[in-house]
Amino acid sequence: MNPSQLQLPKLCSKRRFFFTLVLLFSLYYILTTIRTITIPSSSQDPHRHHPQLQEPSMPHHSSLQEPSMPHHSSPPKPSANQPSPPSSSLPYFPLCPKNFTNYLPCHDPSTARQYNIERHYRRERHCPDSSSHEKKLRCLVPKPSGYKTPFPWPDSRSYAWFKNVPFKKLAEFKRLRTGDRFVFPGGGTSFPGGVKDYVDVIMKVLPLASGSIRTVLDVGCGVASFGAFLLNHNILTLSIAPRDVHEAQVQFALERGLPSMLGVLSTYKLPYPSKSFDMVHCSRCLVNWTAYDGLYLMEVDRVLRPGGYWVLSGPPVTSMVKAKNQKKDLQKEMEKLNDVFRKLCWEKIAERYPVVIWRKPSNHLQCIKRLKALKFPGRCSSGDDPNAAWYKEMEPCITPLLNVNDTHKRVLRNWPERLNHVPERHGVTISRFKADTNLWQRIVVYYDTKLKFLSNGKYRNVMDMNAGLGGFAAALSKYPMWVMNVVPFDLKPNTLGVVFDRGLIGTYMNWCEAFSTYPRTYDLIHANGLFSLYLDKCDIVDILLEMQMILRPGGAVIIRDGFDVLMKVKAITNQMRWNALCVKYEAEFRPNMSIVVQALQPLLRSSGTATAPHRQA
Repeated sequence: MNPSQLQLPKLCSKRRFFFTLVLLFSLYYILTTIRTITIPSSSQDPHRHHPQLQEPSMPHHSSLQEPSMPHHSSPPKPSANQPSPPSSSLPYFPLCPKNFTNYLPCHDPSTARQYNIERHYRRERHCPDSSSHEKKLRCLVPKPSGYKTPFPWPDSRSYAWFKNVPFKKLAEFKRLRTGDRFVFPGGGTSFPGGVKDYVDVIMKVLPLASGSIRTVLDVGCGVASFGAFLLNHNILTLSIAPRDVHEAQVQFALERGLPSMLGVLSTYKLPYPSKSFDMVHCSRCLVNWTAYDGLYLMEVDRVLRPGGYWVLSGPPVTSMVKAKNQKKDLQKEMEKLNDVFRKLCWEKIAERYPVVIWRKPSNHLQCIKRLKALKFPGRCSSGDDPNAAWYKEMEPCITPLLNVNDTHKRVLRNWPERLNHVPERHGVTISRFKADTNLWQRIVVYYDTKLKFLSNGKYRNVMDMNAGLGGFAAALSKYPMWVMNVVPFDLKPNTLGVVFDRGLIGTYMNWCEAFSTYPRTYDLIHANGLFSLYLDKCDIVDILLEMQMILRPGGAVIIRDGFDVLMKVKAITNQMRWNALCVKYEAEFRPNMSIVVQALQPLLRSSGTATAPHRQA
């Protein structure tokens, strides 16, 4: 439920002879608005005076089923530094074996081998059956031996602890390791001359510092050095790469505190709405752009905004300069690439070593006749939703643009004005947008005032599991952090386009499945009304175990939901060794408010004794 939909209860009795009735009602209301807070460290004194906090109570759900029990016969014996078992006598979830430290449920190489290698389908998402608990992981993913708290921002852009991401193959290939840490100099194999010089070449053509380019998609991101440098120009880059021979590029990027997720151009559309990114970038990304009649470029065209830019470096661009024996073959490949762009109606605006830059048109007025004359797939059907992208196969067609000459009214504002400008293409009313924005600004100020954790630099990677209009992320924009705004794919209305139009980033998701990321990659997780949304869709145990997996040791979770739902959530988190303390709060800025904050203690260590449904290679 969106925060703008939260309604405050109304107490309207005025007569004295209703005093008894009012008293009983007040007592019931107080009992049903008690919430839970979990503090980050067990070392804190439980008898201290904690900050007073409340939030609008959500609708109750008395029909919630009891959570499924983990599949084990006897719980592991807690160590001395672990909390005692919950008073309900429910057993703890066991710890997973050591080889599950970097477990990826939907990108598991041990199961991916059964899928076809054609079009890299093997690297797509292949999740365990959501209807079968036997195939799902029901243990707690441990941290690797020697895990340390990541470097704070902005130091983490340049350094990461080796034992946090102990992938020797990538370390040797990228030549990044120095002693007990990785050092990211801002170059590597993607930018031999350094990322600064590389971006300087692009800046001679594109207005990177103007605010007109805010959201960028980096395909085949390496360790996200390109996105890291663009932050200097207030450009937010979402880097994607598959799990491949380089092992864990995405995990390296997230360990650095940079936006990244597992993704591949293969069979399905990328999980983003149409017209989402101001620029798409590829440097040595190993994508065969001319294959399948330019299908992958049609997908880039779908997610690129009208007037957006596509920047390409690496083969065949750079190879044409250096190669001599293969020059003719590379020229043919480059001509095939240019042919696809002509059919897409893109314009080449610059070719400066080591990059070539094309621009997507603002409309298709000048292209309609050309498309009819060329033997090339036409425009996609007007009945197809170009924003539907969750497990939707790519289509060999061009996403249609506006057939109008005057498009200036629909041009997005520059950053940062676009953050709080009402998007015009998603049917969002001005009143709803402003109410949502104002509410989240007050709530985030309250989070920081009372909980004291937003401005201390501890949290870099933030996930909002049910982002709505992106109000939570917009309110956090003044802090040194970024937010992955997740919108459930079947949510109506679809609001992810609004998120991108505000200059933020996000993705579609079905929380009955695992997210496309590695364990321990988010510092703070925010879930507003999420569990109420999924009550009748899947087991909330699996959602909480997924949260535990992607949360860093010592990270925090903020959950906002109905009372009955929260009590069920708390019972499960007790079994997950989360440190909880029940406190009643009184809000200062708005009456009748409540909150749930839960933090994961860094107690989980590798264990080889727990049983698991299948082994991670």
